[in-house]
Amino acid sequence: MSTNQKIKVQLVRSPIGTKESHRATVRGLGLRKLNSVSELVDTPEVRGMINKISYLVKVL
Repeated sequence: MSTNQKIKVQLVRSPIGTKESHRATVRGLGLRKLNSVSELVDTPEVRGMINKISYLVKVL
């Protein structure tokens, strides 16, 4: 796995009403509004964050 690999994540459900830590994770991934897309470097840390809020996001 090279550091050049990117992963696109889209926020598909609203984080309103979710745990504060999950909302912080959404912000940490650079997602703001619904359907916003963020392109991130594919690292184990980012994968873990996506896994934590998998019910809110979609990997493109």
